[in-house]
Amino acid sequence: MNELFTLMKSELVLTGIIFLLLFIKIGKGVKNETLLPLAQVLLLANFVFGFVLNTEGRLFGDMFYTTHLIAFQKNILNLGVYLITLLCADWLRKTPHLAEFLLLMLSALLGMFFMISSANLLIFYLALELATIPVAAMANFDLDKKKSAEGAMKMILSSAFSSGILLFGISLIYGSTGSISLPEIQERLDGSTLQILAFIFFFTAFAFKLSMVPFHLWTADVYEGSPIAVTSFLSVISKGAVAFIFMTMLFRVFTPMKEVWQVMIIILSVLTMVVGNLFALRQQNIKRFLAFSSIAQVGFILLALSSDDFHMGSTAVIYFVLIYLFSNLAAFGVASVITERTGKENIDDYKGLYKTNPFMSWILALALFSLAGIPPTAGFFGKLFLITAGASGAAYWFILVAALNMIISLYYYLRVIRAVFMDKNDNPIEPLKLMAPVKLGMLLCGAGIVLAGLLSWIYDYIHSL
Repeated sequence: MNELFTLMKSELVLTGIIFLLLFIKIGKGVKNETLLPLAQVLLLANFVFGFVLNTEGRLFGDMFYTTHLIAFQKNILNLGVYLITLLCADWLRKTPHLAEFLLLMLSALLGMFFMISSANLLIFYLALELATIPVAAMANFDLDKKKSAEGAMKMILSSAFSSGILLFGISLIYGSTGSISLPEIQERLDGSTLQILAFIFFFTAFAFKLSMVPFHLWTADVYEGSPIAVTSFLSVISKGAVAFIFMTMLFRVFTPMKEVWQVMIIILSVLTMVVGNLFALRQQNIKRFLAFSSIAQVGFILLALSSDDFHMGSTAVIYFVLIYLFSNLAAFGVASVITERTGKENIDDYKGLYKTNPFMSWILALALFSLAGIPPTAGFFGKLFLITAGASGAAYWFILVAALNMIISLYYYLRVIRAVFMDKNDNPIEPLKLMAPVKLGMLLCGAGIVLAGLLSWIYDYIHSL
């Protein structure tokens, strides 16, 4: 029992929080003004507790396993969920179904935890469904908006389609290897035609979840239709969890088929970077803009996954996801406040924002500079390590394409910054007074964007894990 409570610490604590919120909901209930701060305190405690009593081991006949690295990955996701509850406090306080939203979000997070710790394809698939189905319900949380229902429908259909493809790939893997245990699958892979076909189905499902081109068509519509709290969760937490498990699958399970998936990743990385950047150039809606920006960022993550040095590649991916969490959530936090208070979502509405709201303008600028990879923000170091990892295995033309795409991305990120700081607006957004949790969330993200790059021990710590 001691081993169970130690190894499944993250999952059990999160389950306890879920049950506590459930009891509050089915009891007399409490007002949002009380429930939201309580949830924020619980999530902060969960994040802090994630750094203690971590150990390594396996449970349930080697179906579940954890390491210090996995514990760190889970805690990155814990941090992201805590920041979402701070940054989107305006919307969360107003929603009449706050308890239900928190239950769905934490249930999805619990599924991601099991997915990261799965050493068996059955547990992995069940965890993936637990991580996906609540998010589809969350996407439809703006019940009075047609776009929210449309986004939720596209989310459900694309998730069901990708899950079906994944399940078919799993069945072929089981048929060709005779096992659903990940260590045994690695030992029995021989690169046969059937196994390559199975891997293509398996890979395609991850491509849907990560919004790789050409499997990205659902992303912008779902991001635009969902509440910004849900969009933030999809963009950062969901993508981060899938990137972690995808990295593990490639580097630790499908290693014998490296020559196959390395070519696939290089092709899709180029497509994802180019298409994501070109479509981001055209966007006026801030949520669609950040959607295509996140697609382009996935292309850079794939760059590191193509590395010949698995150690360097995995370190670069985890480090970049941490930086991406701070950067993207900061941008979505500013957008959340403006959308909730004014109803404005177009980039043109942000013109002259600096004159009326300088604090939010600087946070947004920091976030966009980091996403663009401009020094001395952490985004520069994140992309530097991704490109360095990719250079160890990929052709130099691939690195050149990535560098050119960074230049293209500079244009559309600076377009927003120019609108905020330089363009005139006859009807600017009025000065907005920020709630204390929102301001705290923005300060934490701003500090993370700066310090995660300047403090070299963060990268060294991940590398040591």
